[in-house]
Amino acid sequence: MTNAQEFTPATFKDGLKGHTSFDGGDLDCGNGLLLLIRKHLDPLDPGKFLEIASVDSTVEVDLPSWCSMTGNDLVDTTTTTVQFQGRELTQWRFLVCKGAYEGAASTPQQENAPEALAPAAGKGKKTRKRPQMAITQEVVTPHIPAEPPEPAAAPALEPLAVHTMGSWPRPSWLIRALHEHLEGRLSQEEFDATADDAVQLVVAAQERADVDVVTDGEMRRDNYSSFVGGLLQNCQLIPITDLLPYVDDPVQFERELRALDVPAGEVRHPAVFGPLGRDRSLAVHEAQYLKTITDRAVKVDLPGPYLLTRTMWMECVSDRAYPDRETLATDVVRILREEIAELLAAGVALVEIDEPVLSEVVYGNEGGGGRTFMCGALGERKAVQPELEFARDLITQAAEGFPADRLGIHVCRGNWTPDESKALSGDYAPLLPLLSSVPIGNVIVETCTPRAGDWEHLTGLREDQRIGIGIFNQKAPQDETFEAVLERGRTAVKMFGKDRVLLNTDCGFATFADNPIVAGKQAEEAMAMLAKVRDALR
Repeated sequence: MTNAQEFTPATFKDGLKGHTSFDGGDLDCGNGLLLLIRKHLDPLDPGKFLEIASVDSTVEVDLPSWCSMTGNDLVDTTTTTVQFQGRELTQWRFLVCKGAYEGAASTPQQENAPEALAPAAGKGKKTRKRPQMAITQEVVTPHIPAEPPEPAAAPALEPLAVHTMGSWPRPSWLIRALHEHLEGRLSQEEFDATADDAVQLVVAAQERADVDVVTDGEMRRDNYSSFVGGLLQNCQLIPITDLLPYVDDPVQFERELRALDVPAGEVRHPAVFGPLGRDRSLAVHEAQYLKTITDRAVKVDLPGPYLLTRTMWMECVSDRAYPDRETLATDVVRILREEIAELLAAGVALVEIDEPVLSEVVYGNEGGGGRTFMCGALGERKAVQPELEFARDLITQAAEGFPADRLGIHVCRGNWTPDESKALSGDYAPLLPLLSSVPIGNVIVETCTPRAGDWEHLTGLREDQRIGIGIFNQKAPQDETFEAVLERGRTAVKMFGKDRVLLNTDCGFATFADNPIVAGKQAEEAMAMLAKVRDALR
């Protein structure tokens, strides 16, 4: 990289200059430059300019494509000649506007930019080798925890207890604060105060609906799983569009994201650049605040160890920190065990481990499109049976030794859009050996939608496992009637026995903060209907 002292900001068309700038040296978009761009761009207010310098020739093609994918306008490009490592090279200077550039009707540099990553005619798939990510962040020594605390007492879940799956629609003002916080433009203290207000509204809605077990609605999370990437040591959250250089076929990946109705520019993905550590809680602080404002049993959702390993492991990104994903999984399991222990010690009645990507293992169309955006699992996976065995071992290691009746595992088939056609379909038969063997006492599943197949397969669960039955389809609340939901509840009681049944929706109301499935009023009405069904069944 060129000497920072020699870097002089450029002046672009119309006298424009960057509000901040940096010299990326010879880094390209797939070799750490995008992480540096994100680091400098995020703190800027919309409409402000970032100047980027690079001597790598591929950036001239790839940066306009990245701008188009992320919705940031490339305002101007200039070149100059610099001395770099004893050679005279062309240096490209790019002026990028955060968001839309209002100073011009269009930005010609970005026209048809996504095609910049497309293969040349007649040459087939792009042949450039996927790059290795340069470690541009400071790697810190992971925190070594003390002995885990013992579980504290918590209210027992009664038969037919009604509980939310976890997420709740966020108010618009919280979403704005969440993005400002993720981008470093809102302090932790200011964000916490805003989130506390949102949690109070969510809890009040659940109590009006008379649910038995409350959550905080995941108000502090950008989505149900990747939020941990912003809390762990040696991990960074970046928009999923920033990862396009690392997938085998960026153009096809971008098409799939658009077809699946995924807000890829808003959804963030963890990038691991060093040994993972946990020097602060992932969700304990959520539970502690929640318990100060409600007397009801409290539930907290955590992304499961297989989900996190699939999400965090990306060949050519994570392999600078870990030789393989099995080694990464060891640290993921350790971190989750630390978190579960502290959640139970805080009096949480139910810790739900979310593993929806298990459905992708058995029903995803590997290698032929059919990507399901349940976790942004971009890396490759093995064949079905070895992958399920790997997942079972990780979940068992994470849960072993904790009170089984206070742990749950949730499986669904995707919940980022109300369009049922976008998610996977298939019954639970291939997953039953895993679900019935892990040391977890509550299996909480999507069963209402026809995509989930026949309930009969679930009768093979262990007798000591309770079953959280999805009897309300949150994707189509307008179609649900009390009579239909009650009938599903009666069927569940008949099949599994009243003492084993918990009542829930198929999935959450806002798995991804920017893509709520329903409005807050509809979420409250759905939970109120479940409470009425509970009372009728009792």
